[in-house]
Amino acid sequence: MRLLLVHSFFFSFGIARAAVTAYGPHVQSPLETTTAASASYTGAASYDQTILTAPAPPNPPPPTQFNIGLQTGDVSGLSIQQEGSFFGFSIEFSVTTQVLGLNSSFLQVPFLNLMANLRQRGGSVKIRVGGNTQETATLVASTPDGAALEKDYGRSSNPTATPPLVFTSEIIKMMAEISALTDVYWYMGVPFNDTQNWRLQIAEVGEAMLGKYLIGLQAGNEPDLYSRHGHRPNTYSPQDYKDEFGLLIDAVNADSNISNKNLLIGPNLAGVWTPPDIWQTGFATDFNQNLAALGVERYPTDNCYALFGIGTPRYGQDMFPSFLTHQSGKNIVNEFPGAPAYAQSVGKPFIMSETNTASCGGFPGLSDSFGAALWGIDYALQLAYSNFSTVLFHVGGQSVYYNPFTPPVTNQSTFHQWTIGPAYYSALVVAEALGSSNTAQVLDLQANGGNDYTPGYAIYENGQPVRIALTNFITDPSGSNDYTASISIGGTVPAQVKVKYLLADSVSQIYNFTWAGQTFGGPFTSDGRLVGALDIQTIPCDQTNNVCQVKVPAPGFALVFLTDNALSESDQSPTMTFSTTTYTNHHGPTVTIDSSVLATSNGEKGLADALVGTSKSRQMSSALGFAQALPSLVAVMAGALVVGRLAFIR
Repeated sequence: MRLLLVHSFFFSFGIARAAVTAYGPHVQSPLETTTAASASYTGAASYDQTILTAPAPPNPPPPTQFNIGLQTGDVSGLSIQQEGSFFGFSIEFSVTTQVLGLNSSFLQVPFLNLMANLRQRGGSVKIRVGGNTQETATLVASTPDGAALEKDYGRSSNPTATPPLVFTSEIIKMMAEISALTDVYWYMGVPFNDTQNWRLQIAEVGEAMLGKYLIGLQAGNEPDLYSRHGHRPNTYSPQDYKDEFGLLIDAVNADSNISNKNLLIGPNLAGVWTPPDIWQTGFATDFNQNLAALGVERYPTDNCYALFGIGTPRYGQDMFPSFLTHQSGKNIVNEFPGAPAYAQSVGKPFIMSETNTASCGGFPGLSDSFGAALWGIDYALQLAYSNFSTVLFHVGGQSVYYNPFTPPVTNQSTFHQWTIGPAYYSALVVAEALGSSNTAQVLDLQANGGNDYTPGYAIYENGQPVRIALTNFITDPSGSNDYTASISIGGTVPAQVKVKYLLADSVSQIYNFTWAGQTFGGPFTSDGRLVGALDIQTIPCDQTNNVCQVKVPAPGFALVFLTDNALSESDQSPTMTFSTTTYTNHHGPTVTIDSSVLATSNGEKGLADALVGTSKSRQMSSALGFAQALPSLVAVMAGALVVGRLAFIR
């Protein structure tokens, strides 16, 4: 049995008072110091309680009985082979110390559990640390207060008030610790704001500390927006970007501390320029040996007017129906005609390096709804079918609605837990749909005559169908729009199939969705582990007539496993999770607790000032720390008390 060592601080009960390090009302701006009792609601966008009205069922309704015929062997139209880690995350650099941990000695256990869930299903996880804040990030030996990352709000830029960052190697060391535990592979970004004085330390230290887990360095984040944001002249063009990229390559080639010269990713466009605008400069061919991938970024829409007064006013209720169709994902793919094929022709993967429901934080009631979970599944599988190689859903601060997962604000982190959003459910489902073989190929079935509300995909491995993904975007509590798919296979169907369902009462429901009977619950309640009894349905098939009939409720999603091996490959239960202990690497004794005991600790103690730093200048004494921790530790071991703040220590 594996025992895990984790750090836990215990303090007195009471009202927590601390500066909130969350982001809001603008995505990158700090909140004022607040006072919150343990049961109070923060009011941040990530926990908004807005519930939209579900769109009415379409009229006329789609057929509720239809056939799906699956071929075997040499099947035309299949995608390239996809990895189980296809669906990953893009974490804004400025929030890494909220999401990943404070430093390499204080990791967020819920985050480790969330990554372990995905690793179990897909084999590994891909995460980008970057975004607007990567452009001004500077690696320094230390910060004034010993923190791993600090922001300079006085020098904020961009319409989203992006603060310049300074960070220490603790950020990268923290990433390495996470990789060692959960097989997370990382994309990072080289700052692109000063092309005369390249700051390559992030590449140097990243390669040294992460090794094989560093799989890409983004060069330029949305360079087609540079002139709009005042970072380049109005005449800035695709050729100018290519020229600057060439200067970066020269600097990388001249840097003896960077041995891997082929990790760069570009052009990372937002949509002002098109990929062909870049291709025609010779970018992908001239720089081929230095490129790890070709990347783009895209949101289907934006909510920037609501936050910053720029762009077009849009409202979640009005936008909601457009997300509840198969066409929504296809529309995004259609913005890149020929791009995946071009990437293949030059031997590079084509990745969607940042996306989500809407830029500028998403929409309340839409981005955090069950409908968004269904949309995320269909969108991701459409990208996989269209030969993208990776999609990364963005994670922002407290004041965005679309986060796949959100830690509590700093002054409530000792009594509140994490909030898991719909995009994480999407990631979990897609990881299971693709499995861990890394040979999955996706086929858009054009199910139900290509109906927009009932899309379906088949997942093939080695020429054989192994899983089917079926979505019903319609909300109808009467059951009249539940549908039954009659599945047949060339040869004969199995005697039975297994089915997992993603369910909620309505596409407008927020929180408490269930995946195969299990859930991450509501706001402030998750430690990153699924809760509840696992419910995998067994559906008998009619082998005489070569048909398996699978019902999909309105709304809902069904993942059909055509073989027992397909199920075991996608979900190799049980998941290894991470838990707490009292341990400090340099300052105190070690006490180890069986992970099976600690995994049940959900942390609802109202503890004040628990987030003391782990640098020597801010560390409590080892004697005090152990004296305070030990009584609670004994109580946990006796099953009488749950552990508060969690952080993993190697």
